[in-house]
Parts: sequence; C-alpha cells; structure tokens
Amino acid sequence: QVPLVESGGGLVQPGGSLRLSCAASERTFSTYAMGWFRQAPGKEREFVASIKWSGATTYYADSVKGRFTISRDNVKNTVYLQMNSLKPEDTAVYYCARSRFQSGSSFQGDYQYWGQGTQVTVSS
Repeated sequence: QVPLVESGGGLVQPGGSLRLSCAASERTFSTYAMGWFRQAPGKEREFVASIKWSGATTYYADSVKGRFTISRDNVKNTVYLQMNSLKPEDTAVYYCARSRFQSGSSFQGDYQYWGQGTQVTVSS
C-alpha cells in the first residue's frame, strides 16, 4: 500500500480558487503518473486530471480544462491541483491516485493506489 494523503480542500465561493495537495510516502513516486478524480454526491467518480511521471504531459477533463492545473514536485513527492474559477458543480470529494504506469490516463483501472479524499464545496 502506498499512502497518499490529500489536503487543501474546503469551502470556497463561486469564482474562487483552491489548491489541493497530495503527498506520497514512496521513494519511487517520481516514476509513476498521478491523477486526480472526484465524486459528487449521488454520482460516480470521474476523472479530473492526470500528469506523466516527468510532468511533461498533462490531461484534463473537458469540464475543468482551462480552469484547473495539475503539477508535481518529484523532490517533495507531491502532486498538486490548482483550481481556479470554481463553480458549484465542482463540489465533490477529490481523490488523488497513483498510476501503475508512467503515462497518465483517464481510466480509473490504470490507478493502483488511492488517497482518502478531500472535500471541496463551492457555494455562496
């Protein structure tokens, strides 16, 4: 098991910003792609963003493209999700996940380890 610990969630007004962090306690963190997923109440978990092991390639769901940015610091073993221009429909529990592979994807089956999730609520 690879512990992944998310932080940075909270309550924010529409149009606001949050930055989520996901810290991994694994020396091989830098060799795997990482992803962010989210699950809103009553909905299935969905892909948000992924990043290649090197950070050179990123993918985003259409719903967040242009508003969210995924990044990683392989020295700190941490992946980030900068969320700007937040909307009420972004309200969800956000999960980070470590892929089995070096390249990221939107397929949940490609991800081997998951964090416990952090709540993001966008409301006025």
